[in-house]
Amino acid sequence: MNRPMSRSTANPPRWKGKKLAAILLDLDGTLLDTAAVIAAALNRALAEKRLPGLLPEQVRDFIGRGAPILVARALERLGLTVDATDQAALIERFYFHYDQLHLLDESNARAYPGVAEGLGLLHGLGLPLAVVTNKQRHFAVNLLQRLKLSQWIEVVVGGDTCERRKPDPQPLNFACSTLGVEPAQTLMVGDSLNDVLAARAAGMPVVCVPYGYNEGNDPRELSCDAFIESLADLPAILLDAPLELNSPCQSA
Repeated sequence: MNRPMSRSTANPPRWKGKKLAAILLDLDGTLLDTAAVIAAALNRALAEKRLPGLLPEQVRDFIGRGAPILVARALERLGLTVDATDQAALIERFYFHYDQLHLLDESNARAYPGVAEGLGLLHGLGLPLAVVTNKQRHFAVNLLQRLKLSQWIEVVVGGDTCERRKPDPQPLNFACSTLGVEPAQTLMVGDSLNDVLAARAAGMPVVCVPYGYNEGNDPRELSCDAFIESLADLPAILLDAPLELNSPCQSA
């Protein structure tokens, strides 16, 4: 069990000896399990066009780069070719159904075990927290509010916030600028190659969880700085664990 922590701790949070100023967190696959609701919205959009649906297990492999890539990968898996206009219409209908699932309280998105505890402990250490996701921002904000996680999040950067999305570092740099911190003093927490590449390009360390969405690849193969089994494990590590000895993977 994690020991109580507070902003007044004499031992400030550090990453490999360097003081930390903030934490950035991915959403889907890191904080929240959203695969089932994403699959449901996608299948409703496909059904409207009289197209076959996909299993949630298949859709999991498409998650992480935003709805346009999700739809493109779904069509590719189905062996279908559609013109740009029809593909854009599918994306809009996906957004519509995804929104409806939440408005009608039919979403079964949930926080992973340890997420609420971890966010609370990190906030208690005085670390500002930001969510950086390729999901449209209003969807991310809605989910965080519905699952009662928004109280700890100061900034939400969505896939429509900046000109470019992860794996480009722009959204991470934007989050750091908004929080008033330097990327080198910020830690990224994610679950996919997207997150690792974005963090590396932004010049910040990155920790991964092994249970999320990594486009069908084994998350344990990610070249991050360390893995954590649960977000609730991170605060204690930032206070006193020797990461150089404990890290199960090497920096890229």
